[in-house]
Amino acid sequence: MQKDNFYRMNQHDLNNLLVQIGEKIRILRKKENISQLDLGNIVGRSANQIGRIERAEGNPTIETLYRIATHFKVEISYFINEKRD
Repeated sequence: MQKDNFYRMNQHDLNNLLVQIGEKIRILRKKENISQLDLGNIVGRSANQIGRIERAEGNPTIETLYRIATHFKVEISYFINEKRD
């Protein structure tokens, strides 16, 4: 693969992606009417970790995203898809 064809995510793009992921998690959580503590218990993370992810202060692992996606019955790609719901 040539370097010219390789997409490098800059910090701005990463920050936007983290905001998008956090917003989508918060929306799903609120639709189900569960707290950050509840979601944390469901997916094996602390309420603090869930809060940091929702505020785009933390970078969720693939495992965490997978667990959240599984709970809400969405594909993991839902969180990184650029379309807004």
